[in-house]
Amino acid sequence: METLGILFMVVVAPLMIIFHYVTKWKQSTTLTSEDEKILTEMWDSAERIEARIQNIERILDAESPDWRTK
Repeated sequence: METLGILFMVVVAPLMIIFHYVTKWKQSTTLTSEDEKILTEMWDSAERIEARIQNIERILDAESPDWRTK
């Protein structure tokens, strides 16, 4: 009977603990739908900002060609 207890503590218990924390880790690394929505909004904002910066650079290139060296 002692052998069975020792075997459980040496083999089964560590595996159960490892699988428990691996499962917890996998669940915590997934994005929720709210996180995905926020990420999409941030991506859209970044694209709009990039387009605005490109427009400003075109305007500055036309009005003051040497603005980049200043």
